[in-house]
Amino acid sequence: MGPHPSSGEAHGTHGDHHGGTAMPDFFDVVHTQRAARSFLPDDVDDETVARVLTAATHAPSAENSQPFVFVVVRDAAVRARIGEVTARAWQGGARTLEEQRLSPDLLREVDQGAMGGIAGAPVLVVVCGDTRLAFPQTIEASVYPATQNLLLAAHALGLGSTLTTLPVLGGDELPRLLGLPPEVVPIAVVPLGRLPKPLGRPRRRPLSEKAHLDRYGTPFRPT
Repeated sequence: MGPHPSSGEAHGTHGDHHGGTAMPDFFDVVHTQRAARSFLPDDVDDETVARVLTAATHAPSAENSQPFVFVVVRDAAVRARIGEVTARAWQGGARTLEEQRLSPDLLREVDQGAMGGIAGAPVLVVVCGDTRLAFPQTIEASVYPATQNLLLAAHALGLGSTLTTLPVLGGDELPRLLGLPPEVVPIAVVPLGRLPKPLGRPRRRPLSEKAHLDRYGTPFRPT
């Protein structure tokens, strides 16, 4: 698979250990990854999913506890049920809250994803945390780094993805649907799929607004 077939961006590349495939430069991947909320129905093969998840498992975690658990959902009926849970959470209050803070364009994009776009991905990865391996109060700090690795690896392989917590808001419906034991709690859902059109570069505020030197309020500006 070539690098970033659907990103529409030019990248520097280097050799990959898997068959010598050219891969994008790390910083290119970080600087161009963004949320995708609509997907083509084209299949994503198991080898690609495994590569993405292997990258996720190499994320740091507290005391190397590795409490992350991934449930790969391919079954169309289960994906549809997750889509229903997502839509109910969105229509049940989340959309009203977001109307007050999102631009009309972004709200429309998020609405499209919540109302079926995300569930339309051929693969949904439900990211969970095993509370037997980490303190429940801090487990997300050991799971979200793995989720970030997952998102970046997917982008490096030319896949679209995003992170949503809407399905988790459905109470015990998602755990029951996936047969999760009580100790394993869902934390987020990440759809994986190929994109119907390239995504532009993400919009980010300048570093000087986000980084401070020695004290808050003094912008960090590299010399």
